[in-house]
Amino acid sequence: MAKKRLPKRRSACPLNASVEMLGDRWSLLIIRDMMLLGSRTFKEFLGSYEGIATNILADRLRKLKVYGIIRTEQDPFDGRKLIYQLTPKGIDLAPVLTEMVLWAGRHEKTENRPLIRLMQEDKQKFLEQIRQRWAQPNPTMESKRTTTI
Repeated sequence: MAKKRLPKRRSACPLNASVEMLGDRWSLLIIRDMMLLGSRTFKEFLGSYEGIATNILADRLRKLKVYGIIRTEQDPFDGRKLIYQLTPKGIDLAPVLTEMVLWAGRHEKTENRPLIRLMQEDKQKFLEQIRQRWAQPNPTMESKRTTTI
């Protein structure tokens, strides 16, 4: 299959590039669910607390794939299903999302204080656990976290 061309950017500014790839809440929440919950299927993403619509989810997954943040493979047990995985580029977003959570935890009334405390107490250990999960070619369901932001 031919590789899809990346959309033309408005400018070469690094912040603009980040915003154009990740500037909508759904993309960030999909990545959050992959990192923290181990979500890997369309159905798992649909079960997210925020209630994403199927058409928006399909669009954001497609865009994240085009940008090289996630990749897909066929489910070995059901060839009709796709399994979504973070790429190294996607895993590199873990520190960014962690800082966003910590920032919101400092300045806004948010839930899941235990997750925020975990990040604050040993941020490097927290990030290493995320990297380890996705370093495996196929993270198992046993490694899924039940913690959400």
